Amino acid sequence: MYRTSVIAALTFREAVVQPIYSLLLALGVAILLIFGVLPFFTLGEDTTMYKSVGLDVVLLFVLIATLFATSKSIFDEIEDRTMLTLMSKPVKKWEVIVGKYLGIILSAALAVAILGAVLIACTCFRIPNDYQLQSNALDDRILNQISDWRWMHSYGLLPSLILVWLQVSVLGAISVALSTRFSLVVNLPAVILIYIAGNLTRFLYPLDSRPWGVRVFGRVVAAVLPFLQTFDLRSQAIYREIAVPHTGFARVPGAIDPRFLWGYVAVAALYAIAYAAFALGSGLFLFQTRELGGAEG
Repeated sequence: MYRTSVIAALTFREAVVQPIYSLLLALGVAILLIFGVLPFFTLGEDTTMYKSVGLDVVLLFVLIATLFATSKSIFDEIEDRTMLTLMSKPVKKWEVIVGKYLGIILSAALAVAILGAVLIACTCFRIPNDYQLQSNALDDRILNQISDWRWMHSYGLLPSLILVWLQVSVLGAISVALSTRFSLVVNLPAVILIYIAGNLTRFLYPLDSRPWGVRVFGRVVAAVLPFLQTFDLRSQAIYREIAVPHTGFARVPGAIDPRFLWGYVAVAALYAIAYAAFALGSGLFLFQTRELGGAEG
């Protein structure tokens, strides 16, 4: 376990010092800040729309940064024989794969934390204007109302951001598996296609009324591809009010219980761990037979 943690720490450091990592984070922050001051013309739902768009921005830029880090950390090291030097040490191949993966998803967690902090700050900034409230009012009721809105919207973003990171972690495990064989030129479009297909798997059900062959094919596809709807909680955490304790929303009828949100995140985390283990196992199988001295053939 010590060797795995050392590899993870080195991989994390390599990922965050890449220029593309800082560039993507800076671009993501800039877009969030720009969107944070723009109106969305949604008739009272501007804050909700901003949160939804902001989560997409976080997912996009963190995923791209993760894919670049994966290719640099695995495929490029195999091609330039750095991996051969590493494997000459008393380290097992599974320790390399797991260590690389942990370092990469830790860098993704840092990126989600940075962009998520900007998203929450911009959301809080928007609230008085979006709800036509005076932030400099002398009436304590208005100030408490602004505070309650800020707490409620921020509380919904926290589990959503964790689910974004879990989704990136699942796709990152697939990218790690592919990087044992393919460069970024293949890895990037392949993972993006898997991301699109993983979001379409939600439309495979119900299959009971379909022909036998279609049912079998649908179940195989659903089992192999990641079911990314698992990481989509916007209908509860973004588009509905949350009964945040010690705020005016705690007693709103029909508000979402915060315990439900965190329970859902826990279940999604179990699915992410299971699918990541499956993807990393496939990657280890590919890595076992990979020529580490450079390009094969």
